[in-house]
Amino acid sequence: MALELRHLRYLLAVAEHANFTRAAEDLRISQPTLSQQIKQLERTVGAQLLDRGGRTVRLTDAGETYVHYARRALRDLAAAERAVLDVADLSRGHLRLALTPTFTAYLVGPLAAELHTRHPGITLVVREMTQDRIEAGLLADDLDLGIAFHRPHLPGITATALFTETLSLVTGTRQSGTQQSDTQGSGNQGSGTEGPEPLPVRDLADLPLALLSGDFATRGHIDAYLDAHGVRPRIAVEANSIQALTEIVQRTGLATVLPDAVTHDHARLAPVPLEPALPARTVTLLRRDSAYQSAAARAFTRITRQLVQARGYVPA
Repeated sequence: MALELRHLRYLLAVAEHANFTRAAEDLRISQPTLSQQIKQLERTVGAQLLDRGGRTVRLTDAGETYVHYARRALRDLAAAERAVLDVADLSRGHLRLALTPTFTAYLVGPLAAELHTRHPGITLVVREMTQDRIEAGLLADDLDLGIAFHRPHLPGITATALFTETLSLVTGTRQSGTQQSDTQGSGNQGSGTEGPEPLPVRDLADLPLALLSGDFATRGHIDAYLDAHGVRPRIAVEANSIQALTEIVQRTGLATVLPDAVTHDHARLAPVPLEPALPARTVTLLRRDSAYQSAAARAFTRITRQLVQARGYVPA
């Protein structure tokens, strides 16, 4: 019997669920049909691929080896299909992009707008996820590109530096203006200087803050900075949404700590530099080594570099 692609997909489903019934439900076929198809695959391969004797179904040694190559084969075939459908003139195309959460607050909107303006035929799928999941998704060919931070990456991931992200205290413009007036009145700032003077980090101990929740990498970055300077912040609000934080800061007397770039598209928010400054982070564009780069992915990469430069982000 000739091997068919469905046999590989069926085997991978059983391996993932470790159960024929759940795999059949996921595949939307009957359990007897799934069992029959797996047996046909085993006869074709000439080896037992699944151990059905325990409480759960598991791969045999031969099955582990076969699944490794089956996943690779399906991934390569999917890439081949995208390559055939890829149109170099960008009249159509498809791009799968993932970002860590803070970039959805200031980067993905301008990037999506620029891509749509230049190439409206390209369909963009955007996902927000942790950096670990982004790198795993790239390696599994579930994603084309990712935007995250520089760090030790998984083998097989290529990272290209885009810009340096700086973080500051972020306040509502009314608060910022008050602070700036007070600073100018003290005689320490010349009349030609723009923006408030840096705020000593120790002053954050007396300032009620609204901060991201602990499941954000940015919150860990902020906590490490405060701990290093012996500051115990007064946290009035914790939120797992940057949009929620920006709304709260604009409507209350609370301040937050976020990337400076978040304030660029919010007229009612203003950054206040801290002294000493928070450690900067290098933003990177991630992709899988030797992965097929579609015309859409190449175009998005060019647009990203151009937009970063046009918006004046600090070069990496």
